Amino acid sequence: MTAPRIFLIAGEASGDQLGAALMRALRAARADIVFTGVGGEAMGREGLASLFPLEDIAVMGLVPVLARLPRLVRHIEQTARAIIDQAPDCLVIIDAPDFTHRVARRVRAARPELPIVDYVSPTVWAWRPGRARAMRDYVDCVLALLPFEPQAHARLGGPRCVYVGHPLVERLDELTPHSRDRGGARSLLVLPGSRLAEVRRMTPIYGETLELLLRERADFDVVIPVAPSMEQALRRELQGWPMTPRLIGQAEKFAAFRKARAALVTSGVATLELALAAVPMAVAYRVSRAESLLRFLVNVESIVLPNLIIGENVTPEFLQDQATPRALAEALRPLFGESAARDAQLAAFKRVRARLLEAGRSPSARAAEIVLEYASRGRA
Repeated sequence: MTAPRIFLIAGEASGDQLGAALMRALRAARADIVFTGVGGEAMGREGLASLFPLEDIAVMGLVPVLARLPRLVRHIEQTARAIIDQAPDCLVIIDAPDFTHRVARRVRAARPELPIVDYVSPTVWAWRPGRARAMRDYVDCVLALLPFEPQAHARLGGPRCVYVGHPLVERLDELTPHSRDRGGARSLLVLPGSRLAEVRRMTPIYGETLELLLRERADFDVVIPVAPSMEQALRRELQGWPMTPRLIGQAEKFAAFRKARAALVTSGVATLELALAAVPMAVAYRVSRAESLLRFLVNVESIVLPNLIIGENVTPEFLQDQATPRALAEALRPLFGESAARDAQLAAFKRVRARLLEAGRSPSARAAEIVLEYASRGRA
């Protein structure tokens, strides 16, 4: 039996991590498997020789994309040509749909028999739902990270979609607090965001929120996890804050989550991490005025992942003009002590955990199983 040949494409750092975990799971299932494709350092450590550096295509935002547009177009064509020439048994595209889906469409037109698996569903359930039906032309199966996504694709006429589980499930042991972790806990986690624009927009609001809280109580510490690439910019934004928070690195992040009493967080994956660590939170988000004009195109009841997973808006969220220091302080106050608001969030987080575990404790292994299923079809 010849070795399966898998071509993988990751378009940004989070996809690189997913891709690396998938490669490990695939190799555990088939030691002789052969990988080619596009990835970053994590996938490189698993043996992938990337066609070009991931940094060439890992750009976000309108201005950066326009600045690199000629290079991006070249890499789309280069990647598609490599897949067409190599004729692997399966193509796996990982998130970053602005890049990976353009490659997939070109490959499908040239090699319609090649199975294409999309690892991470685009947010068709919230934004541009017509993409789901369009994906049927060039994606055979979507591997979903969130449990409600298969139903969304079925409703919207998308391709086959299988819930394999969120990668955070594989880190539950790191996130789950023990009784000793929360003994006397008085730390407030503040997570302004993972992108520079978010940090600049949200950090002043959070500073004013803390100033209001400090007028009533001074018995809490403020802890901010920060990536090395963001630390300098964050320190500049913190200069006007009423206290000096403790900055920690990514290696300390989950330990801080286990010990925290509450959190003030910008909407994103961090809300799911906090839910799994049983940290009640207040969630905020603001976008630029131009982006806010597009809000009518967003078709979702909440932007908070734990709320979406259980279908109930238990975790409070404050968007745009509602994201004021006074409103955020009011939401945080009851979370420091014993309260109905705190208990409601903790009960909801147990349901979030249960839903995420419906696919099992190893999303990567489940994803690998389906990729190999499609690779066997490609070799038939």
